[in-house]
Amino acid sequence: MAYEFIKYERQGRIARITINRPEVMNALHPPANAELSAAFDDFAEDADSWVAVITGAGEKAFSAGNDLKYSAQHGVAASAAIGKGGFAGITLRFDLFKPVIAAVNGLALGGGFEIALACDIVVAADSARFGLPEPRVGWAALAGGIQRLARHIPPKMAMGLMLTGKHVTADEAYRLGLVNEVVPLKGLPAAADRWANDILACSPSSVRATKQVALLSQGMPLEEAMGKSYPLVSALLSSEDMMEGAVAFAQKRKPEWKGK
Repeated sequence: MAYEFIKYERQGRIARITINRPEVMNALHPPANAELSAAFDDFAEDADSWVAVITGAGEKAFSAGNDLKYSAQHGVAASAAIGKGGFAGITLRFDLFKPVIAAVNGLALGGGFEIALACDIVVAADSARFGLPEPRVGWAALAGGIQRLARHIPPKMAMGLMLTGKHVTADEAYRLGLVNEVVPLKGLPAAADRWANDILACSPSSVRATKQVALLSQGMPLEEAMGKSYPLVSALLSSEDMMEGAVAFAQKRKPEWKGK
């Protein structure tokens, strides 16, 4: 597929997705959402891609969220067409158990913040800012921002941010537990790759089973969560990767993961 509003490339086991609309702070309109959905479809289905990194083009913005100028010109209904996977192709993608890293290079506001919240790991430039300012323009964070933020940080902190539309800095987001690491802007790509390569050092079968259990057991009582059957755990227990890990450990060598 040819992409106009994003860049999508695969380098080894890493899929790289870049929102490429810097002239509008990487805000997303329906065509961009459609391209992101297609890219995440490809990542999900590609057996050779084990980790994805999503970022924004330029230095000013990861994504300013929904393209309000497009909405003003074409109407709310037209701009609400987001397709499979939800906003940015990821906010409603509850069946993706491969890890996704957000490399936040600037403003992550509204839908941009919702993209980051939907990712598993967030690495932020020290210039990044996060917020859900939708109420200030008569909208609401309906792409999972309201639900996810209230699950990520203490309720009063979440309500304070959501009801005022205030922004937080990267350092504040780190202290709140919304960000895994804050680095200088120039070091952001290397930091995201470091996280990706640390994941790639692990068994992809183990990583996917871990993510599935962590996500599907949320909100369950502990006994129920531990007694539940998880498909990817069952797959892990009969996988080549599990045996390879034991053999490599015994032979004192690096394991050669196959993802099966």
